[in-house]
Amino acid sequence: MMVRLTSKKEIDRNSALYAQLRAAAPKLASKDFTLWGKSAEAESRIRMNWIDLPSKSLELLPELTKLQEWISEKGLSEFILAGMGGSSLGPEVLAKTYKKSLTVLDSTDPDQIAFSTPQDLTHVGIIVGSKSGSTAETASQKAYFTKKLLDAGLEPKNHFIIITDPGSPFDVESRALDYFVINADPNIGGRFSVLSAFGLVPAAALGIDVASLLLDAKAAADSFAGENSVAIDLVTIILEAGEQNISFSDSGSNVPGLSDWIEQLIAESTGKEGRGFLPISIENSKASVAGPVLSFAFSPADVDVVVEAPLGAQFILWEWVTALLAIPLRINPFDQPNVQDAKVRALALLDSWKNIVPDFTPSLETENIQVFSNSRAKTIDGQIKELISHEPHYVAIMAYLARGVDDAIVEMRQNIAKLSGVGTSFGWGPRFLHSTGQYHKGGVANGAFIQITGECESDIEIPGKDFSFHTLLMAQALGDGEALGEKKSPLIRFHLKNRKAGIIELLNAIKSAD
Repeated sequence: MMVRLTSKKEIDRNSALYAQLRAAAPKLASKDFTLWGKSAEAESRIRMNWIDLPSKSLELLPELTKLQEWISEKGLSEFILAGMGGSSLGPEVLAKTYKKSLTVLDSTDPDQIAFSTPQDLTHVGIIVGSKSGSTAETASQKAYFTKKLLDAGLEPKNHFIIITDPGSPFDVESRALDYFVINADPNIGGRFSVLSAFGLVPAAALGIDVASLLLDAKAAADSFAGENSVAIDLVTIILEAGEQNISFSDSGSNVPGLSDWIEQLIAESTGKEGRGFLPISIENSKASVAGPVLSFAFSPADVDVVVEAPLGAQFILWEWVTALLAIPLRINPFDQPNVQDAKVRALALLDSWKNIVPDFTPSLETENIQVFSNSRAKTIDGQIKELISHEPHYVAIMAYLARGVDDAIVEMRQNIAKLSGVGTSFGWGPRFLHSTGQYHKGGVANGAFIQITGECESDIEIPGKDFSFHTLLMAQALGDGEALGEKKSPLIRFHLKNRKAGIIELLNAIKSAD
């Protein structure tokens, strides 16, 4: 069997739920866009081609071979991927699983951008994935790298690899500049796109066997609509368990990084209309999650459910699971209304700030940290205790810092889980805005939120814009905070005046609050 499922949870195959899913699966296989109700049809009608990708994407192989020849001709040996959400998380899993080197830049933090930029770009290929090219993060990164290449006396057309929808403004512009362009199927949403050009172009650039990946996906998907469907079994387990929080651990498995990809897929697809599931990616299967949770792993472990399969099979399986989950919930798995809301708020703040971050008055200030909250607590540990006193069902930690530089802050997830006794997630901003950020604002309204922002070591201007990367990052953080505040969610923001010292102080404060 391509997928092996081991579950401590019983599966009731005689239930009405199982019968509903059993009837829906063949319709999903035939791309029936009516499965999620009338209100979802306008979107679902144009988002169903992911179903065919295990077979259809084989048609990309000649283009991918040309890409590999072009890469060899240009002498490219290092790769940076600029993309957000589904355009970056899938390729990151592919690189980790196949032990390839890929720098994923899905951030507007200037420290992370600087950390991700090689001193010498001569042999660097820059892969830019965006359906329209208008995503603020991706457009800013492309402008940045264009200037870096020109400043180094290098031709951008010899370094950029573009993935976009056919006929998009980005497609037209990139072809006019003679960039290497591969078009993706426009009838696929970003988080369901890993087996499309958005995932396969980076894979091919890294020398991954794309054909085998797709054949594994096809072999698995061929069984999902039939008897003893592992996809239906998984959906039944999740829905019958009835837990809002679901933990995922890929530690020690053959699919490192898969948890973050699933986190985005399920959170952004189901977290709306006050419903859905909050996936929590954890460090390993023994890591503290806290509170009631349904636990998953991808290699043998003491969890509720273990799912073992090759990566291609895992990708298509969890896409099926997510689409099927949304049917009994009666929600549209293909839209992300609250993600768009956060984008609009960030742009509005940029405009109102006149492109300069204003000075804000903190409610509490220490040597290394400014605190912004409604609390009158006089210490950081007091502030945290008051946030937890709201008795949330989960706590979300949102770190608008530099992944790869400020990684010490990740320790905060387990510390808060232990202190609060409830499910605790961690996300890097603005990356998580395209993932759990949808759930925070559109899902079950019972979370508490900790934002962490910070001063950067050295800001970077965005070519063609009147604002810098740091200003954009702060607008994204405060725009999201504004959206959470409107929903009356408990929220606290820690602003690190000195990142390294501030992280140490914050972690020590949490430990002292225990």
